[in-house]
This record gives sequence, C-alpha cells and structure tokens, in this order.
Amino acid sequence: MTSTALLQSVAPVFHAREMLRGELARDLTRLEIEEGTDGLKTLAARFVAQGGRRSGPDDSVQYLDGTVFDFGVPLRVSLGPAAESFVVFDGFVSAIEVDFSETQAPEVQVFAEDALMGLRMSRRARTYENVTDSAIAEEIGRLNSLRVVADAPGPTHDIVQQWNVSDLAFLRDRARRIQAELWWADGALHFSARGTREGTRLTLTRGVDLIDVRLRADLAHQRTTVNVSGYDARRREGIDEEAGDDAVRAEAGNAGRTGPAVLAAAFRSRATVRTRDVPLVGAEARSWARAEILRRARSFVTVSGTTSGSAGMVVGSRLTLNQVGAPFEGDDYYVTRVAQTYDLTAGHRTHFDAERPTIGRWEGA
Repeated sequence: MTSTALLQSVAPVFHAREMLRGELARDLTRLEIEEGTDGLKTLAARFVAQGGRRSGPDDSVQYLDGTVFDFGVPLRVSLGPAAESFVVFDGFVSAIEVDFSETQAPEVQVFAEDALMGLRMSRRARTYENVTDSAIAEEIGRLNSLRVVADAPGPTHDIVQQWNVSDLAFLRDRARRIQAELWWADGALHFSARGTREGTRLTLTRGVDLIDVRLRADLAHQRTTVNVSGYDARRREGIDEEAGDDAVRAEAGNAGRTGPAVLAAAFRSRATVRTRDVPLVGAEARSWARAEILRRARSFVTVSGTTSGSAGMVVGSRLTLNQVGAPFEGDDYYVTRVAQTYDLTAGHRTHFDAERPTIGRWEGA
C-alpha cells in the first residue's frame, strides 16, 4: 500500500500581510532561509513575475504594485507536509529586487529578516554600570520595545561601554564572551546559555535522511587549559583563573572523549591564555576562562550535511547520526547553522552545521 505521506506536498506555504498567498508557492523558483547561533534569521525568495494574473496584460510585471510585497510587510513561511509543517520563517520584508533577462521571464526577489533586524539598525553609544550581560540584553530589549528572555549566567561588571556599534553587534559580542546565544522566537529576544535553548531532536541516517555529510575531529584549536589574568584594583591583587577539561566534561557528560582529553593523551598538556579581554574582578576571569574552553571544546567534532528536507530542524536542535563511522556515531550533536532551501529541481533541502565536544572509540578499540 502506498503511504499517503508520499502524496503530500512539501512546497512552501506563504503568508504575506497575514494572508495566505497561494500564488507565491505557484511562482516560487528558489527559497533560502538561514540562521546561526548569533541570531538574525534571513530569507531570500525568488518568484516568476510574469503571467498568471487574473486581470491586466499578461506581459506586466507582478509583485511590484505593493499589494503583496512592500517594505515592512510581515512574511511567514511554513515547510513540510501539512500534518507536520513547521513555521521556518517569521519576519518582515527588507528588500525587493527585480531581474530582467532577454531570454527569461522577469523575476522578483524578496529579502526579509526577523525582528532582530531592528537591533541591526539601532546604533548607539551607551554606558552600563553594575550589570550582568543578561541585564544588558534586557535593557537593549527595552530600548527597542522588545520582550526579552535573558537567562545566561555570568559575572556582574562594574562598567560596560557600547562604542557606536549597533545593538545587534554589541549583544553578539557580549554573548560571545560568555558563550551565550542570541535568537528571536515566540515574540521575544532570547539571550541565553546553550543548555537552556529548546530545540527539536532528530535522528539522521546516512543513505536515508542524509544526502551528504562531512564529519571532522580536529585538535588544531583544542587546548587542555585556558588562563585569564588581570588585576583587581579594589583588592589590589592580581587575578589568575584557569578552566580545563572539568568544565567541558560537566557540560558534555560522561559519553565519549573530549577534545582536551584527546589532546593531552596525544600531545601532552597544551595551555593557552585569553588576552583580548582584561578582567577587573575574579568572577569575570572565571567566566571568560570557562567560556573560552567551552568554545574550543564544543567544536572538536564538526559536521556539515544536507538532508532530504528537515523542516523541524532549527539552530539548537540535537541530532543523532547513524551509519557515519564508529568515532562519529551517536547523539548530542548540536546544530549551529541551518539553511532551508527549496527549488524546482531538488525540492526541499536542509543544509546544516553541527558540533559535538566528544568523539567515540575507534572500531575494534
């Protein structure tokens, strides 16, 4: 018996101006939606812009009269079979382009960004006193009239200065220092630690879901310890904090071998010093040392792959990979980048990057 799922459409479903727009699915030739751990989901969609009109001349250009697309128009896109569809984009039109070629019908391309677009356009110089990075995120959200969910642990800073940079760039920098992540979801700006980010869980098998996949375990950027030094002027004493494999193991659990552990076994201890940030109190140094060792260790094993279409995959999804070789087999891969694409040749494809801080044993080991 033929499965009914095979007969379901996986073409994108578009809502523009809060209205279902079937003609957009009909005229679509290419769709790209992309997001990473630093926030700001983007969309680019290309449509045939000639013919198919209910009224008017057949040679007129569609989608340039402002009835469907205009700057700031809400645009929402869903992907997947009707019973299992996911909203993969919810944002606002930010650019409109038309392309004329002598041998082809004209095409209109629309670009859109999610609500973090406003942070990209807000540039300011501002001083924050006696605040955590989560408190900074909450204040920036208030200045941009956005609801904020900020629960990234970190130290309290005496003074933090934003020097004529956009709110988005500033928040990305603050998140990087403590290895937090930034994203827009459920009507709120999220500034949170990786472990608190909710994502779907997917199992992907080479030869079934995975069309292609490349996996790599690399010691080049692994270190056994990270040191952060500075000077506490109030206490008049030096600051010297260190983080090592215990911080990585606390996050990764007991499964597999971590990057710092593999490095120590293969090439002995290799330490590094974080120098770009100068702590003023011990809590800053401890937080930054931990963040740096986690940043390095999380990307010990990296994956780039393409599936036959995984509408439910988002940044923050947890993957289990099968049939990819013993050292790389298993779960707890964390998705760091997702690009959902659709075209008339390949249909729906999901391109992703993921990482894991541990590697399994070799076959026969």
